[in-house]
Amino acid sequence: MAIMQAMSYHRLPRNAFEPNPLVRSAEAQMVLAMVRPRHVTVTSDERPVLIDAGYDHTGVDTQHPVRLLGYFNRSRRPEPSRGLVLLLHGWEGCSHSTYNLVMAEALVKAGYDTFRLNMRDHGPGIHVNPYVLNRGLFLGTLIEEVAAATRQVAQMAGHKDFFIVGPSMGGSFALRLAIWHSQRQPFANLRKVVAVCPAVNPGRATDALDSHPATRHYFRRHWLRSLRAKQALHPDLFNFDGLAQIARVREMTDWVIEHYGHMGNGAFHSADDYFDAYAVRSDALAHLTVPATIITAINDPVIPVVDIYALAPHPLLDVQIHPTGAHCSFIDAPPLRHRLPALVLDELMR
Repeated sequence: MAIMQAMSYHRLPRNAFEPNPLVRSAEAQMVLAMVRPRHVTVTSDERPVLIDAGYDHTGVDTQHPVRLLGYFNRSRRPEPSRGLVLLLHGWEGCSHSTYNLVMAEALVKAGYDTFRLNMRDHGPGIHVNPYVLNRGLFLGTLIEEVAAATRQVAQMAGHKDFFIVGPSMGGSFALRLAIWHSQRQPFANLRKVVAVCPAVNPGRATDALDSHPATRHYFRRHWLRSLRAKQALHPDLFNFDGLAQIARVREMTDWVIEHYGHMGNGAFHSADDYFDAYAVRSDALAHLTVPATIITAINDPVIPVVDIYALAPHPLLDVQIHPTGAHCSFIDAPPLRHRLPALVLDELMR
């Protein structure tokens, strides 16, 4: 009953994603989402940009600014750009993840400039090893440095409209940037924020991914590889050898917070403390001053849809819950077609 009451606050999508029945399952959606279409060419004319993201709130290197690497692409249309879209990434993703490249390709063809920002300890490793840029460890609570980078990217738009789009963890950051814009310091010309399958309750999202062997294996393997790369560069600061025998991401997080939670912008004593510190609570968007859209799916195996239903309604918050699409996938086939860019473009053009 509570879920049905919550659903009444959220309108049905204008164009509900209805793929071929053969690929409606969450498993099919997530496997096919990893396939990169051949037509994606944004890497051919991207421009790397290193951003000074301000004070290091990990407390590890307060004498040097945080450095974040991003990639800029200009609109491919001859007429003036429709605006600049900041594209964020999910946890253990990066500027060159398939979903980011597919999104950027669609946006530049539609007349938008794009900037794909890599958060701390994330990146493709093309122009620089991402773990070299900052000594402190990435934490989901480090909103200050992402806000500082966002402010600079917004200035790159000049007088044009500025938008923020992010999936999963990037969707959480996108919503928190909307809160930052509304309650702390506005970003120049910000017109809309779009969050795809946002991790509004990171604790429950972690438990959800742990409950599925495939997602648990994927995130555990990628996170452990990332932490080991950090340790290899900074053995004086980090030793993650104790994680090798821990099978679940929830327990891994507990271990990391127990040993390195003091490096964040808060005092965390457990995974729950840490997750709570950057959750987007039910009333967190109560003071929005910029339109925000959430696009998600009922069959998302990583982000329980009940957490999206729990968000309090707001005149500037638009929540679209599709019957399928899994976690940031929204794939139709055959032939294989990434439909998420069209859903996002529809929001940016409104």
